[in-house]
Amino acid sequence: METYEKLKESEKGAWVSIAAYILLSMLKVAAGFLASSKALMADGFNNITDIIASLAVLIGLKISRKPPDEDHPYGHFRAETISALIASFIMATVSIQVLFQAAESLWRGTYESPELWAAWTALGSAGVMLGVYVYNKRLSERSGSEALSAAAKDNWSDAMVSLGVVVGVIGSRLGMPWLDPLAALVVGLMIGRTAWEIFRSASHSLTDGFDERKLEALRKTAASTPGVRDIKDIKARIHGSNILVDMVILVDPHLSVAESHDISDEIEKRMLKKHKVYNAHVHVEPDHEEEQERTFV
Repeated sequence: METYEKLKESEKGAWVSIAAYILLSMLKVAAGFLASSKALMADGFNNITDIIASLAVLIGLKISRKPPDEDHPYGHFRAETISALIASFIMATVSIQVLFQAAESLWRGTYESPELWAAWTALGSAGVMLGVYVYNKRLSERSGSEALSAAAKDNWSDAMVSLGVVVGVIGSRLGMPWLDPLAALVVGLMIGRTAWEIFRSASHSLTDGFDERKLEALRKTAASTPGVRDIKDIKARIHGSNILVDMVILVDPHLSVAESHDISDEIEKRMLKKHKVYNAHVHVEPDHEEEQERTFV
């Protein structure tokens, strides 16, 4: 139940992002148009698509909270990973559009120096997004939500993009009008980079990829449990905001079933306490190797 409560808490982060993006997108598009700033308008359009991406994250989190059923015995936790993947596709689309428009403006040399107040609009927006980023990052660390973590990365990217707009607008006012479309180009590249990072992380999880260093940490925790002679095999995979672990341990062949079960329970408790693993399947096998060595001696 604790996992489902954390997922519900994560939804607050998605709602905060949506509210911020709705407000900032309208402000940036309008200000960009009135102040003749291509970079600020590009930033505003980016925020419009961020609304869609945040809605995808919210839907994914809601689906993840559905309990296990006949078709999904492990639950629906991977829905949030899929929502993060969808968010990366949306961001990549925006990146291509912004890059194309900025490159076209630079190629044609159609520069227009924006109004200075466009820079202050972008600076204020950056401050708001940094606040949203800190909130969502802390919330994702508490909940372990992969989708909210992706949303937090997007929040950080948006804040940096707005700071880039500030540089572009001020540079244009200082006699370098080409800096505004150049800033829009940088905006597009930053959006694309964030999209790639989210896509890589989500696709790695969906294909059952798992960090080797984290797997080794899980192995050490299990191996240090009293009664465990060796770890014959261990596998792990990401399941939304959870980790699923399957392992085979070797124990004294003279132990009773109850004693072996107690060792298995202790491993599960340690996995939960130290690594927040809510689903660990421990298969116990007798360690006959030592018995064979004694026989030959």
